[in-house]
Amino acid sequence: MSVLVLVEPEDPGQGEVGLSLVSEETLTFARELPGDAVDAVLVGQVGRPGEKMLAQCREQGVRSLLVTTDARLERYAALAWARVVDAALEVSGAAYLLAGGTPRGNEVLAHVAAVHDVPMAANVVQVVQPEPLEVERQVVGGAVLERVGLGGRPAVASVAGHAVEPAPSAVPARTTMEEVEVELIPADLVAQVQRTEAREAGDTSALTGASVVVGVGRGVGGPDRFGDAEAVAARLGGAVGVSRVVTSLGWRPHHEQVGQTGSRISPDLYLACGISGAIQHWAGCSSSRTIVAVNTDDQAPMVTKARYAVIGDMHEVLPALLDELGPH
Repeated sequence: MSVLVLVEPEDPGQGEVGLSLVSEETLTFARELPGDAVDAVLVGQVGRPGEKMLAQCREQGVRSLLVTTDARLERYAALAWARVVDAALEVSGAAYLLAGGTPRGNEVLAHVAAVHDVPMAANVVQVVQPEPLEVERQVVGGAVLERVGLGGRPAVASVAGHAVEPAPSAVPARTTMEEVEVELIPADLVAQVQRTEAREAGDTSALTGASVVVGVGRGVGGPDRFGDAEAVAARLGGAVGVSRVVTSLGWRPHHEQVGQTGSRISPDLYLACGISGAIQHWAGCSSSRTIVAVNTDDQAPMVTKARYAVIGDMHEVLPALLDELGPH
């Protein structure tokens, strides 16, 4: 038996594109399953991946990286991507199919699970028992953990972001590449991305993949007082998130909202500043590994639920934190 992982590339930067952090985490998680090998399939980057991505696959113990050369797949189309993943399942003979718990990972795996008439567990955080496979997953915005049995084949699951630390395999692999061929029909491409646009300045919408999120609520005091939070987020390599009331007041755009009607996040650190912690916001941040609240109200729900709390004005606490962190 083997495990197949749908991997995604990291956001393109100045250098060579590698695997996303969530994909590295999922490959690490895959080694906890009872398969005898881990294979990966890459759909969205057509052609031969670069040395950086191959090196990461070798480090993660990936036996083979399955790719496609159909240029139509460069634009995201969930059903078409699912056709490729399904073809990769047949090539690899995998009994388990995983992906990172990203919007694309969840959507593609849902299509594949439907084709095979098997259940799919989203946002899995750990394996409870390997055979018959039973996993634990986040539900209700991470406020509850649910155990799910995945006895069908293939067993399909997405892995919650930051559920595991990415770690190299004890035995690095000599990863080979193999092309996956699939015949797409027009119906597979009816729903697809038509264009992408550059992010506007200051956009911090990549909350679901951030390992550090600095959350800001009404306590910030106004639309022109986010400088401290942005500076801390930049210093820690994280992103800024906000409460619903901040977006309702028009102080920040909706794509930065954390909560039941915004992004659901699971960073290593959530620094919640001036946020009271209403249940709707808690639903979006409760699966964070560590929550630190900064608030002038020592009885605020966020303060009482956080692991650590600093009682004080965020505009005094955050500058002090920056001074303590020192030069970048």
